[in-house]
Amino acid sequence: MPQKWTLAEMPRLDDRLAVVTGANRGLGLEISAGLAGAGATVVLACRDARRAEAAVQEIRRRVPQARLEVMPLDLADLSSVRRFAQDFNARFSRLDLLINNGSAIMVPLQKTRDGYEMHIGTNHLGHFVLTGLLLDRLQATPGSRVVNTSSMAHRLTKGLKLDDLHFERRPYKEMDAYGQSKLASLICTFELDRRLRRAGSGVVAAAAHPGWSNTNPDKGSALMRWANSLMAQPAAMGALPSLYAATAPAVQGGDYLGPGGFKELRGYPAKVGSSDEARDPELAARLWARSELLTGTRYL
Repeated sequence: MPQKWTLAEMPRLDDRLAVVTGANRGLGLEISAGLAGAGATVVLACRDARRAEAAVQEIRRRVPQARLEVMPLDLADLSSVRRFAQDFNARFSRLDLLINNGSAIMVPLQKTRDGYEMHIGTNHLGHFVLTGLLLDRLQATPGSRVVNTSSMAHRLTKGLKLDDLHFERRPYKEMDAYGQSKLASLICTFELDRRLRRAGSGVVAAAAHPGWSNTNPDKGSALMRWANSLMAQPAAMGALPSLYAATAPAVQGGDYLGPGGFKELRGYPAKVGSSDEARDPELAARLWARSELLTGTRYL
């Protein structure tokens, strides 16, 4: 891996098709712009049509030749996820890159349309269903990849509580809920890799995190926004680990990429470690089964 991998090292992606969730702002916008700049056709999967159009205009300002599609997707509503997958599968026969990036970040206690706690419902269960429903297209495409966005916060949660994923029996804390959802995403990335390998599939499943990046400048307390403006790296830098995971030839299934600088807070992409819990195959099998039960979606 180059010590300072940038967009200049990214291979050309002409004739490749990518889906990026949460593509209208922050990390998702930067990932989409990076992929489009390398020649990929990018489907911006977004909840808000107005913001999605603004993102299209911004990407085309940077990449005039960008090939972009906008398709509605609300990860907090599984009926929307299913409609997106149905429409996508009807329109496209292939899928090279699925970047599961969209996230609820540090929101007050609230439920998704299906009754899940918002972080676990959006960040994990929504993407779990989306991946399953698009898997046929991924498996039909040589060299395809799934990249899930995790976070350093996966280490900050008190752990995955399979018997209380929705904070119905314990006090709700935004960071704990967010961290749990990102831990679940990482656990399922590694479990997806195991299952794809057992199935003899060529699909690569990897994960990435952006470090401390200013991806949501208007979120959080006034103090947090001030700290972000002073110390966080730009969203474009935070997007590099995901772009590396999605495109670098050296990436293998089960890899986890993040900034290679001090404490993984900032820097260029590098392979990074995770909590022991994230790599626990027994816990992963239980979470996978629980996710299937909650969503009614089974695959692999």
